[in-house]
Amino acid sequence: MEIFLNGHSQQVEDGLNISRLIKQLDLENKRLAVEINLEIVPRSQFDSFMLSAGDRVEIVRAIGGG
Repeated sequence: MEIFLNGHSQQVEDGLNISRLIKQLDLENKRLAVEINLEIVPRSQFDSFMLSAGDRVEIVRAIGGG
């Protein structure tokens, strides 16, 4: 199915949840925020939130510095 990840079209498998998407993107154990269709998804819902065709997914990684 097609989703839009950070503004770009991307093909992903059907039945993909946020946790598996993060793993596929090699972003596990990173500080990040995920927004689906303009709604922030709490980390506690990453395993249960299933992506649907056409979803607009934004993943923002927190980077410290100073």
